[in-house]
Amino acid sequence: QVQLVESGGGLVQPGGSLRLSCAISGFDLDYYAVGWVRQAPGKEREGILCLSSRDGTTFYRDSVKDRFTVSRDDDKNTVYLQMNSLKPEDTGIYYCARRDNWGWCPEDSLRYDVWGRGTQVTVSS
Repeated sequence: QVQLVESGGGLVQPGGSLRLSCAISGFDLDYYAVGWVRQAPGKEREGILCLSSRDGTTFYRDSVKDRFTVSRDDDKNTVYLQMNSLKPEDTGIYYCARRDNWGWCPEDSLRYDVWGRGTQVTVSS
């Protein structure tokens, strides 16, 4: 069974850091891309970035390029989202999702076939 489970969310002060985890099962990271999507309160979901098994990271939001990084640990079957210099506008539910496209990240930043349930990130003083 294909699953993605997020963890690591919480409350952090502006300027702080947080690392989210996406534990995957039922598929091989060598053949799929995994992306991160967030949904701010009262707003629609927006794709943030994606880790391809072929060509690295694709960023969909310029606002996170210098602050967020994505990585994976194959031994732990986990994809990580490291978030630094967090801002209140980063608040939202963060989802990881799988893209079934031979390892390539989607052009449409929301086009994934399997989603996790999300983890809440709140940036506030």
